[in-house]
Amino acid sequence: MDINGVRLGAESAFPKAEYDGRIARARRLLAQAGIDVMVVTGPENIFYLTGQQTPGYYTFQALVLPVDGEPAFVVRQLEYFNFIANTFISDAEVYQDGDQPVNFLVNVIKARGWASKRIAIDKRGWFLPVATYEALQDKLGTVHDGAGIIEQLRIVKSAAELEKIATAASYVDAGMRAGLAAVKSGASENDLVAAMVGTAIAAGSEYVGMEPLVSVGRRSGVPHGTWRRGRIGADEPAFLEMAASHDRYHAALMRCAWLGAMPQVAVDMEKTCQDGLHAALEAIKPGAPCEAPHLACQRVIDQAGYTDNFKKRVGYSIGIAFAPDWGEGGVLSLYTGITTELRPGMTFHLPVALRIFGQFTVGVSETIVVTETGCRPLGTLDRPILRIAA
Repeated sequence: MDINGVRLGAESAFPKAEYDGRIARARRLLAQAGIDVMVVTGPENIFYLTGQQTPGYYTFQALVLPVDGEPAFVVRQLEYFNFIANTFISDAEVYQDGDQPVNFLVNVIKARGWASKRIAIDKRGWFLPVATYEALQDKLGTVHDGAGIIEQLRIVKSAAELEKIATAASYVDAGMRAGLAAVKSGASENDLVAAMVGTAIAAGSEYVGMEPLVSVGRRSGVPHGTWRRGRIGADEPAFLEMAASHDRYHAALMRCAWLGAMPQVAVDMEKTCQDGLHAALEAIKPGAPCEAPHLACQRVIDQAGYTDNFKKRVGYSIGIAFAPDWGEGGVLSLYTGITTELRPGMTFHLPVALRIFGQFTVGVSETIVVTETGCRPLGTLDRPILRIAA
């Protein structure tokens, strides 16, 4: 089916049957939760259920999914043909830039006879402003919290999803190899990032949910530092972390390098990171709680005396992502107190890093798939820090 020359579903990440199954499973969860109509606004959940993807998700879009009956999709006019190309939905409720999107949505809900139904919204998403939620409450009465319902379906990946994440991991490997190869005396952070991103894109990556985290020298001792033209000198570290994307499915990787002499404290910390990651990976088994790999890693770090240098979770779910994040950290974490059982098909990124603030960071990570017997890392790069002669 063509609409003005744009073929329905021409750029969809999956065949129509995949989305039909996802919608059916979502409806069952909504019915179990006592919800009649779900307003889905998060771009990750929208993509999961329909295939719709656009960098224009900063404007309002919503899938209005009833337990019974045809769904409605509210979309900006400029995004309409993007929507047609990426989904198998032939009809949409299209608003113009002069329209007030909340009023438009409310009118759609009323026109479909849903205003008196029990309506919920995924109100903990990135792109649901408080003002929008309050306006819906004002116009429709009580709007219930549907956060976490669709996310339940995203936790365990299908074989087709795992294939896309593995493909993204191959792009990351290519980019990280190029980045490590670019570490040399006088090279700038920008040189490293240009090599990483350019190579990953050449390998096949699309735009990612978050920029690479790359810093050298003392700047590497600041968490989440990004490139700012710093140059690496003798006896200095380089910290590299990046993601890549295939059909919006992400994989990520962290590696480090050291140019010249490496102080003993950095050597010891780096070994602890390696041992901590190994312990975490060994603890990942179906049926184990999500806190198990974190606790295993934390024990290694505590025994080495670096408790104060590791104040974070050991990992987070990874898969569908749009900016501002490359992970699914809001879906599931590997951290103390998270007792959700690990299941085959879950995917996580496990970044283990230790730092002396303002001096250096060392770390290592893997993107993994939980298997029937343990886990399978998707990366192929050596884990130990790359030592480079000055």
